[in-house]
Amino acid sequence: MSSTAPAPKPLRPPLAYQASFEKPEEDEEQTAQELVATMRSISETTLKDSGHATRSVHAKSHGLIEGELRVLDGLPFELAQGIFATAGNYPVVMRFSTIPGDLLDDNVSTPRGLAIKIIGVEGERLPGAEGTTQDLVLVNGPAFAVPTAKGFLKNLKQLAATTDKAPGLKQALSATLQAAEKVVEAFGGKSGKLISMGGHPETNVLGETYFTQAPLLHGQYVAKLSVAPVSKELVALTNAKVDLDDKPNGLRDAVVDFFRTHGGEWEVRTQLCRDLDSMPIEDSSVPWPEDESPYIAVARIVAKPQTAWSAARSAAVDDGLMFSPWHGIAAHRPIGSVMRVRKIAYEMGRSFRSNHNRVSIEEPGRDFRLPDQP
Repeated sequence: MSSTAPAPKPLRPPLAYQASFEKPEEDEEQTAQELVATMRSISETTLKDSGHATRSVHAKSHGLIEGELRVLDGLPFELAQGIFATAGNYPVVMRFSTIPGDLLDDNVSTPRGLAIKIIGVEGERLPGAEGTTQDLVLVNGPAFAVPTAKGFLKNLKQLAATTDKAPGLKQALSATLQAAEKVVEAFGGKSGKLISMGGHPETNVLGETYFTQAPLLHGQYVAKLSVAPVSKELVALTNAKVDLDDKPNGLRDAVVDFFRTHGGEWEVRTQLCRDLDSMPIEDSSVPWPEDESPYIAVARIVAKPQTAWSAARSAAVDDGLMFSPWHGIAAHRPIGSVMRVRKIAYEMGRSFRSNHNRVSIEEPGRDFRLPDQP
């Protein structure tokens, strides 16, 4: 007797964006101002300690990669929106990082980040977004740690209170949290709180799948985006352990070692909002169910073997570039409270680093190239 698997249920059509989808929090402008002040306090603390201005979050880079984004041809209408409207190729810069605002040893293991700058993008710009670039700011988890801007501020204040405090204790705490997370995962679970506090497994940043976590416009629709490794060598690094014992920059070393002899490919995927109840706009802590709206490929990023990190590349990217979800075209405007309050916070960070490092932070053109190419 044979059995047939049930056919997947048909997908609902994507929802066209309406202004009513967004509902600002009470005192959201005040929350944004407090967020700016908190991020500035982190930067001031690390500047005092090191004499160099770094990002308030995601200060430490582990890989600085040059590549090309290739938009797929023949996409259906609902996916062929904004930068993905027509097939084409764009230079990109990819910055792999971890969350803290201080430059910790890598065995203080926290969630990983990926910022991408797509160069040469035409179209109506978001307010204040000069140049012709589109930024994507992603983290290796499908949903944000907290639902709204107020929760974001609360978490950041807790992070600010620990900046530059007892790095040895942070390493010991991280080891304890990683052990606790292993127990949780052994029973089929995963604790976002343990991971965010320093319990992230010590795995290679190149094997992770990254997500915008909060929504943005996708032309006339609403979406979240992800970037996932698809080339064989990168896929093999998913959950691959990295030895960080006595290796304060072990994550960076692993990225440099890989790209010395390998290239890589990632898929850029779009998840369209099809139901406001199960895919909320204002609660960024809710993963949108993939059985109701799967992530679908819209582009590929291709990178050749290269020098994946160097002091010269750090000067060019860590000091010389800004990444913000608000830097891009109007067709990909960020939405929801977490995204809205990020705008002035990222602008403050740019000004702070530029002023204190005496470096001009400008948007690159199509002829931009990272130094130290092989």
